[in-house]
Amino acid sequence: MPVKKRKRRRLESSANGYHRRRAETPNDVWCWDFVFDRTARGSQLKWLSVVDGYTRECLALKVDRGITSEDVIDTLAELFAMHGVPRHIRSDNGPVFVAKALRHWLEKVGVGTLYIEPGSPWENGFAESFHGRFRDEFLAMEIFEGVRAARTLTAAWKDECNTQRPHSSLGYRTPAGLAAACAASASAKASAPAAHAIWGEATCS
Repeated sequence: MPVKKRKRRRLESSANGYHRRRAETPNDVWCWDFVFDRTARGSQLKWLSVVDGYTRECLALKVDRGITSEDVIDTLAELFAMHGVPRHIRSDNGPVFVAKALRHWLEKVGVGTLYIEPGSPWENGFAESFHGRFRDEFLAMEIFEGVRAARTLTAAWKDECNTQRPHSSLGYRTPAGLAAACAASASAKASAPAAHAIWGEATCS
């Protein structure tokens, strides 16, 4: 009898998934998504996370009882002023992310949208990975008395995640450390046009 071979399972990914459209520099591809929890009294809390797909830095972790497309635009406007405008933003096809007002605004400022395939959260892998840690290390461990307490605790966790946790994929740097190194490299390149910056896999010199 012939030996039955085990079929190989392949991971399907659309052109917008992070397997095929990886971030090559800071501000190349940002990833965003929502995550939900509740207060001690049962009221809904909603977080908007924005992560740089190259440095893994959490740029925003906004929490409120509800977040609209207008709130998202306000958050992005603040981030653009602080970090610059990304080339693309990857998300699912949730109603807030596909809202006409948001899509028109992103098009106006020159940001491309990378919408993943419906029912394929793994295509936004960095956001999924970040939310997994966020749930296990934060949401599962904290009881929120209200929005104000959630904001205070969230800000502290975000700062710790960015500045105190090295990643092996980043050469054992922290996300904030890599972001600072990349910013310094870009500044040196701008001040010395003859110099050549070398961009490696999650490294900046």
